[in-house]
Amino acid sequence: MISKKLYALQVKIGTDFELNLKKVLTLLEQCQEDSIICTPEVVFSGFAYQRMEEAAEFAKLATQALLEASKHHTLITTMIEKNHQHFFNNLKVFHKGELIHKQSKHKLFTLGDEQLHFQAGLEDEIVPFYVDSLKCAALNCFELRFIDLWKRVQGADIIFIPAQWGKQRKDQFETLCKALAIANQSFVVASDGANETMARGSAVITPYGIVYKNDKKEIISAQVDLHETSKMRKYIQTGIPINL
Repeated sequence: MISKKLYALQVKIGTDFELNLKKVLTLLEQCQEDSIICTPEVVFSGFAYQRMEEAAEFAKLATQALLEASKHHTLITTMIEKNHQHFFNNLKVFHKGELIHKQSKHKLFTLGDEQLHFQAGLEDEIVPFYVDSLKCAALNCFELRFIDLWKRVQGADIIFIPAQWGKQRKDQFETLCKALAIANQSFVVASDGANETMARGSAVITPYGIVYKNDKKEIISAQVDLHETSKMRKYIQTGIPINL
């Protein structure tokens, strides 16, 4: 059995970037060592459209803090960054004190005017990455709705979904996350914001479709047997490769 503690953070995001970072670092200290933790989307700044330059500069400080904080954890998060005069919503994976993966949000949420403020990333950036021997992948919020992107993460043992998903579409968020876990026979760790307009619904979901969630908590966790992915893929064969 490969046992791993998985966490989804569910926090309110304020206008003070430093307080946001301090909050996340405090929650990380409460998580078990050698665990994997997913935060909400743009958790350090929110969609600070009137402060994009400031948010991008703060991302540099946040990155340095997370490199240190990830020496005993693995962390999946997103932040606003600038490259060649364009702003990107970058999903980043920190592991053992290093940045091991980065992908820019490819599908921008037009209802939230993301396309007016961000440059879309390349679809080719959405690829699996490895946390030690674990094959992982991630989709950034709105990307969860696109079946062609599901194919890009197919075969991962754990799929992470950092999000800022509106409460009007709460059922859709929870349904899509559970469907992704069942269809891909994988674990899904979904982390949504906890502000008043957000759906919450953060969860750890098993390949069997069992959901661990609590809309009232800031930390949702589950100790899981990662061999559940290979068991599902062996006995209910849908062509998804067995990794473990």
